[in-house]
Amino acid sequence: MSDATEPPRRIHLATGLALREGRVLLVASTYPSHDAPLWNLPGGRQQPGELLAHTVARETHEETGLVAQIGDVAYVSESYDGTAHILNVTFAMDVRGEIVLPRANDHVVEARWVRRRELATVLRVAVVREPLLAYLERGQRYAGYPDAGISVTWPDENASRSTT
Repeated sequence: MSDATEPPRRIHLATGLALREGRVLLVASTYPSHDAPLWNLPGGRQQPGELLAHTVARETHEETGLVAQIGDVAYVSESYDGTAHILNVTFAMDVRGEIVLPRANDHVVEARWVRRRELATVLRVAVVREPLLAYLERGQRYAGYPDAGISVTWPDENASRSTT
């Protein structure tokens, strides 16, 4: 837990929005802090020295085996989990290839094309679901959440972090 006088950690995430025949590409990932997998757009944490567009291309390939061509920024969302400020930039992207899940010890357990009308049910995390639906339904390009409402522990870290 952070000291109240310390600024929150800053986490930069990049996700990709791929649309195909009325469906959205999603991935399900497991986390030590959650009993069931959580669905999200493909993407993840930015690495040092990496541009966000490169982050989403790399993560999409790692999580799905698909090769992504990154387009413009679709929308931006940000949230706080009490210890971290999470900024997520979602890019429009085209993907090619067939879905191939990563090796067995990775946290991604499923990837599939989900019908747009099913997104509200499949995406259980509000800071993931609400910005995506607002963008798809109304073209809204920003969403902010003073309280993320969820924290996850990523498989490669002991620190608690929020998803966005």
